[in-house]
Amino acid sequence: MEEVDVGHLRIGFERRGTGPPLVLLHGGMSDSREWRRQLEGLSGEFTVIAWDAPGCGTSSDPPEGFRLPDYADCLAGFIDDIGVERPDVLGISFGGGLALELYRRHKDVPRRLVLVSAYAGWAGSLTPEQVSERLREGLKQSEWPPEKVADKWIPTLFSASASGELQGEMAAIISDFHPAGMRAMLRSFAEADLRDVLPLIDIPTLLLYGEHDERSPMDVARELHSKITTSTLVIIPGAGHMCNMESPGAFDSEVRRFLSGISD
Repeated sequence: MEEVDVGHLRIGFERRGTGPPLVLLHGGMSDSREWRRQLEGLSGEFTVIAWDAPGCGTSSDPPEGFRLPDYADCLAGFIDDIGVERPDVLGISFGGGLALELYRRHKDVPRRLVLVSAYAGWAGSLTPEQVSERLREGLKQSEWPPEKVADKWIPTLFSASASGELQGEMAAIISDFHPAGMRAMLRSFAEADLRDVLPLIDIPTLLLYGEHDERSPMDVARELHSKITTSTLVIIPGAGHMCNMESPGAFDSEVRRFLSGISD
């Protein structure tokens, strides 16, 4: 892992490969380790950079009141500080919302977007009742023992056919969550309504969703697709929310096809 200071925050990240830059943004309750397969599988064609968001992995916890615009400003500063220009930006779940907020606040940073299992923020894609329930439950879970939190989240992240080995790998990542970081992400996404930015996106955008995603289901995917006029929607058969981990071959193939097949 490398480290860089962005403002007053220490940001950890992993960088592999050579070629056009591809920045990977993990989801909530996770860190850069969830991209292990992509760091291996895509680094032959791209410089793959996976960060630990503030409050995750090896990065510093954010200050009280840190919200999605702050994450986006930190991300833009991170990309600048490591000397990367116009990267493709790929984000999953919370990371997808962060990629949208990055586009809103720093439109000239991303070259293209890949939004995986994405929402227009919870407030932009879910009912107020669903948002309230997710926030309430998540804040309560932030006080739980790590293994109990992992047991609660794992069934919602994969399809029923996911292997025990895969679930165990994700459980180990979740068990290292930062309570302060978890609360900041939960509050950020509960407040985030990104619907207004969707029609403004004028760069090529790939939407990738697992067929059996129960956290950001197909109606969420179709809504983003209908609003982002430059988007292509691809469904990965048999996969759940963490389709990058559950079906890495199909996932990497779709990402590679999208990024290699479109020129400026």
